[in-house]
Amino acid sequence: MFGEFLNIVFKSIKLDKSLYTDNRNFGEASIYFAGLIMILDGVAGAVAANTIMKTAIGMSGLTAILTWFVWAIFIYVIGVKLFPDKQTKVPFKKVLTAVGYAHAPGLLRFFAVTPELMIPIIFLTQFWIFAALIISIKQILNLKSNLKSFGIVFLSFLIIAFLSISFVMSRMNMMPVNHI
Repeated sequence: MFGEFLNIVFKSIKLDKSLYTDNRNFGEASIYFAGLIMILDGVAGAVAANTIMKTAIGMSGLTAILTWFVWAIFIYVIGVKLFPDKQTKVPFKKVLTAVGYAHAPGLLRFFAVTPELMIPIIFLTQFWIFAALIISIKQILNLKSNLKSFGIVFLSFLIIAFLSISFVMSRMNMMPVNHI
């Protein structure tokens, strides 16, 4: 079981597209493996951020799970419902699992143990996750084009970024401001 999990993590880190084409990787335990990757990714991000500012590790794991669902929902709606290819017939669970697997490069954030390493490692792993998402979405949605896969991932990212910024800005407007 642990060997199977490590195999999934290493294939994701290597950007191996066979991870997403082999149905054995989407069996009974797959959703748990994907969830564990997401929780560890959130914890690794918190560990990296702790080199500069204190971050709640438990909250980071919970946020990672929420982010996982949001990413998967947007990718599913955009890639399966709005802009599918003719061969695109995939259940939401497979999209959810693939999005979780694609976040395995984020586990490398555990190596950001000094403030000097934090920013380069976070940027590198974020781009790596994007590459893994593009590969995974192309494979599981049976897309013909890398560009279409990129478009689905990028559009999902833009929507998430817009919603996140809107949420933060709305919270800032509710903060009390001291007038002198």
